[in-house]
Amino acid sequence: MPEDTRDDAERDRDENGRARNARPRDRFGRPLPFGSAGVPRIPDDLELPPAETLEYAQRLIDDGLAFNAHEVLEAAWKNGPFAEKSLWQGLAQFAVGLTHIQRGNSKGARTLLERAAQRLTAYGPAPYDIDSAGLLACADALLIAIDQGKPVSDNDLRPRLTISH
Repeated sequence: MPEDTRDDAERDRDENGRARNARPRDRFGRPLPFGSAGVPRIPDDLELPPAETLEYAQRLIDDGLAFNAHEVLEAAWKNGPFAEKSLWQGLAQFAVGLTHIQRGNSKGARTLLERAAQRLTAYGPAPYDIDSAGLLACADALLIAIDQGKPVSDNDLRPRLTISH
């Protein structure tokens, strides 16, 4: 296996000197070799209003890009109001749970879906028309499918983040 010869001084860093991984990623968020064509990355400094965040994340989930949706939701978690951090973290963890199912990692999916469900339950009534009840029901159904070794369809991995009006 080829060894990465770059040292820490050559690591990808942002304008504040924080390490950033600029390697391209596949549609499930797995790193690809440098120079490979990957899916477009979500900017680390993405800041959108909540409704736009949810719409963008939903489009990505609907396109089967749960990892990218996680990055959008993670940006809201990291850049949003402190009082909403656990809500956005739960949504980001939910998307990572979907990603783990897409990757065939049942153990990781179980862990992240359980964490997401705990955060969404603890948060209580969610703002922005977030469908907490629907997401919790989806998490439960996915966990049952994982436990029973049943296949999960692509449609099962496209839950609605918000209540449809």
